[in-house]
Amino acid sequence: MYLTKEVKEEIFAKHGKGKQDSGTAEAQIALFTHRITHLTEHLKKNRKDYNTERSLVKLVGKRRSLLDYLTKKDITRYRAIVKELGLRK
Repeated sequence: MYLTKEVKEEIFAKHGKGKQDSGTAEAQIALFTHRITHLTEHLKKNRKDYNTERSLVKLVGKRRSLLDYLTKKDITRYRAIVKELGLRK
């Protein structure tokens, strides 16, 4: 499986406030980004997998709404996470 407990803890430790911190917007955005890149690679190989395509679109929407929340709440945190993850917008 691509998203094991260790991978999640590593993402949360790097982008959250601690190893078990999964609640901050930065940690959630980082987790969504990891899942989005995995699903994108899957869809490059399996173009007709429409269920995965739908879930990818939903994940992108969730990440976008969290990024919008961060923009309104604290613009410096938003800029830091976008730069760190290499997101376009």
